[in-house]
Amino acid sequence: MSYSVGQVAGFAGITVRTLHHYDEIGLLVPSERNHAGHRRYGDADLDRLQQILFYRELGFPLEEIAVLLDDPDVDPREHLRRQHDLLSVRIGKLQEMAAAVERAMEARRMNVRLTPEEKFEVFGDFDPDVYEDEVKERWGNTDAYKESQRRTASYTKEDWKRLTREFDAIHQKMADLLAQGTAADSEAAMDVAEEHRQFMCGAYYDCTHEFHSCLGKMYVDDERFTATFEKIRSGLAVYMRDAILANTARHS
Repeated sequence: MSYSVGQVAGFAGITVRTLHHYDEIGLLVPSERNHAGHRRYGDADLDRLQQILFYRELGFPLEEIAVLLDDPDVDPREHLRRQHDLLSVRIGKLQEMAAAVERAMEARRMNVRLTPEEKFEVFGDFDPDVYEDEVKERWGNTDAYKESQRRTASYTKEDWKRLTREFDAIHQKMADLLAQGTAADSEAAMDVAEEHRQFMCGAYYDCTHEFHSCLGKMYVDDERFTATFEKIRSGLAVYMRDAILANTARHS
């Protein structure tokens, strides 16, 4: 079975011109030509193209990709293992970025124009000003930051007090389940996790299940958030994370 250059371009989501270029530089030379001299690609060619595109996505220049793929001492499976490792590192970094965005959104409460006394009344020990420089430096130009600003700009002190009460109530529900010995992946705990996600969507920003998972991991990975949950009940940060991850899996 062989395929035309147009078919392969469609499969791979690249242009015919790109395939012509790969052929011209010797990176991907089609294994066949038809009687009219047109390129025809076989299964082995498609496998090589997949490897090329993986490496391109990872930022490798074409010259280096050619050297890697043409190394006779490297088994094709080794390429996949290497790419898997590199992608895992990238995924980890993206998760860290997502968690940082979540922290920024949580810290967006700094937008409230309250006196120090009112801030204490509304937020207790939480001081939104602590995060201000970090948030502006890292996320001030992002759409997420702007969306959170837009939503919260009109919130009054009473709005913030109501939201804080509602958020605290959700955390307390989860703490009560933990105290009762309810499993984090139980229906009850997952339902509270979903309530937590829906609260974030309604109050601050569009919180997808995937993003919510990053938030749950942040509750354990970031000691600032862990400390907040530990004040409610010992072990709550881990319990929250596990319930959120279970809820995300349920909705996958």
